[in-house]
Amino acid sequence: MPYLVDGNNLIGRERRARASDDDRSALVREISDRLRQTRARVLVFFDGAGETVSLGSLSVRFSGPVTADDAIVRELARSRAPREETVVTADRGLAQRARDGGARVLTPDAFWSRFGGQGEPTQPGPSNEPRVDVEEWTRFFEDEKNRDR
Repeated sequence: MPYLVDGNNLIGRERRARASDDDRSALVREISDRLRQTRARVLVFFDGAGETVSLGSLSVRFSGPVTADDAIVRELARSRAPREETVVTADRGLAQRARDGGARVLTPDAFWSRFGGQGEPTQPGPSNEPRVDVEEWTRFFEDEKNRDR
């Protein structure tokens, strides 16, 4: 299930300011660190011009002349299975457009909780919240006796 992340929205919620290059880098590092032990795929969108980067299961795209919201909606429209995509945003307008396009929507807080607890996405550093042990969960669900039949 790919996650399409509204990067500027996540930064804006934390900083309440326009995103700087340092803020964007910190957000990408935070997401990358949290995804390292998962199989999740994430595509982070930022407004404006910049270099597209792929870091394994994490990719970063810049929207160019359109807004990041429009780029996310365009990505959903190209998807063969939009119902399997999840848009991460606190922006109500984008959330509605994503739902209208068939995607699921996840709040930033729910996204951070899903990947290792609530954190400070724009300020790297250790979180005081307990981290999810993905390897332990994987071992649990790989064991046939723990699967729902």
